[in-house]
Amino acid sequence: MALEEYKRKRRFNETPEPADGVAARPQFRFVVQRHRASRLHFDFRLEMNGVLVSWAVPKGPSLDPGDKRLAMHVEDHPISYFHFEGIIPEGNYGAGTVQVWDTGTWEPILDWYADPAEAAAKKKRVSKAESERSATAMYEKGDFKFLLHGEKLNGGFVLAKMKRARYGKDNEWLLIKKKDDAIVSPYDANDEEHDWSVLSKHSLAQIAGDQRAAEWQSNRPASAGHTGAKAKNAWVEEALARRAAKQDQTGGNSDSRAKREQKSLAPAKKKPAAKKTVAKKSAAKKSLAKKSQGESSDRSEDGPGALTGAKRQTMPSEIHPMLATLVDGVFDDPKGEWLYEIKWDGYRAVCFIRDGEARLISRNGNDLSHDFPELLELPKHLRLSKAILDGEICALDAQGRSSFSLMQQRTGLRTASRHSASDRDVAIVYYLFDLLYADGYSLMNVAVEQRKALLQQALETGERFRLSEHFNDGHALFEAAKANQLEGIIAKLRGSHYAQKRSREWLKVKVTQRQECVIAGYTDPKGSRENYGSIVLGLYDAAGELVHVGQAGSGFTHKSHAALWTKLRELATSKSPFTKKVEATRRVHFVKPELVAEIKFVEWTHENRAAGVGGGVKMRAPVFMGLREDKQPKECVFDFGLSAAG
Repeated sequence: MALEEYKRKRRFNETPEPADGVAARPQFRFVVQRHRASRLHFDFRLEMNGVLVSWAVPKGPSLDPGDKRLAMHVEDHPISYFHFEGIIPEGNYGAGTVQVWDTGTWEPILDWYADPAEAAAKKKRVSKAESERSATAMYEKGDFKFLLHGEKLNGGFVLAKMKRARYGKDNEWLLIKKKDDAIVSPYDANDEEHDWSVLSKHSLAQIAGDQRAAEWQSNRPASAGHTGAKAKNAWVEEALARRAAKQDQTGGNSDSRAKREQKSLAPAKKKPAAKKTVAKKSAAKKSLAKKSQGESSDRSEDGPGALTGAKRQTMPSEIHPMLATLVDGVFDDPKGEWLYEIKWDGYRAVCFIRDGEARLISRNGNDLSHDFPELLELPKHLRLSKAILDGEICALDAQGRSSFSLMQQRTGLRTASRHSASDRDVAIVYYLFDLLYADGYSLMNVAVEQRKALLQQALETGERFRLSEHFNDGHALFEAAKANQLEGIIAKLRGSHYAQKRSREWLKVKVTQRQECVIAGYTDPKGSRENYGSIVLGLYDAAGELVHVGQAGSGFTHKSHAALWTKLRELATSKSPFTKKVEATRRVHFVKPELVAEIKFVEWTHENRAAGVGGGVKMRAPVFMGLREDKQPKECVFDFGLSAAG
């Protein structure tokens, strides 16, 4: 098994598909990718012997033993293809949209499985290498039996090579479900209820993003990682440029419009300053250059202290991150007083750097260093010996979009008694947007635009560490975020200082409604669902009382549903944490209000919001996105969004 055929068919300077493999895992994994190319089909891939052995299944796998699915053996793929989801551009092999339809682990069904009494003891004595040899032998024989442990697919399967190929080819197999407790009959993998990604939870159409997504340019490299300037968010500028071109076609003076848009689409530049300030910035830049060559200086006139507002002080050991205030929409900025950034959907993290060592602290004070060991290399990429930086740790999908669902897969799910395995193959990046302390000076009273300028000078960007760039046109950036299914944007007053609290000098505008809610209970299951049906959600009002705001029963995978059930059982209580009666059509079981869930929803259903805070206001169509271990339950308060004009 090798990757020569896979590489021969692809131009990696044009397609975002990975070129190289990654190290094998302790367990065998499988992935099923739904692929809308010239024809809609499923790609079934098993990790074995350092590659993903692959079959194209036109109708998709089935949990009904009566369905014998044709499976066409295709070229091996690299293991790094395991998480590939997105769009293969036109003109490339397999052009179209790819969805990660299911993932999990698999194991070969060996001879000793025929005797269940001996299975457990013998299984412990069989090494991975022995299992792989047995699996390879079955594969080469054309009678490949295995068990799947996935989000959607479970139980025994067999891949049987057809001796008399119906189309005269030598690559035709049949994928058949074995008879066991995991049977579902009838079963159609193309049904709408199964059309969701186990990574992003997006449908195939959402991943495609209609016609605009076909033009998406990934901010990941086509093959390996980013280096240097390539790590910038080029896709943002490209999305903004497409918007400008579209506006230009709608009418008006094309020459003047093009000039206006070209100016607004450029990353935000520093506004003109007094000569003294410019000179100080130049001195700071020279100081950083000297520092990178091994020299150091802490004189106030030659270093970070040259910036207006910088204060000489001991490096603080604790920082409470500055928070943005939610507003109801994008606002006009005729004076150019604001700069605009993408709102990244990940874990907020403040990084403390001292003498070559880094420490990552979450928004609520938890140490994240052990979860993201690769980010502890940040001091090597910074021309400062002591620093405090603020940013967002993100897991990116195949299109370079931050994905909270992927982040949960990366970190694993914690319960009181155990911590599920994290998936270190999920790539993460640290988007840095602020510099709060630099070599003996607090910069929190320095204007944010100047702090970001110094950060840009001090930071060597690359595959893992990126500068969260800012732009001048808030309306254009919001439309770009909306077109690419991002969470929203952040607006910051150019002259704002860093306040360790929520402030109106930083504003957030969301594309979709999102809210962190307390999980305070669950309802009885219905139909085929086990354990629980929906989670019961609450928010704290101004009086500190927990108010019921609805139930979320969608957005779960088989794995996340089971993992959450473990946590809910540990927190069971007979006492309701709500001050008023819960409105629900099924019986409610209460839990201690200790879990925080991120919820996506359409709108608030109560128009009189002021009255609704006391009871009655509900979320319309809430969807569970994941647990927020970086948020405290008491932070879950009503946040309807203030007027952007106020």
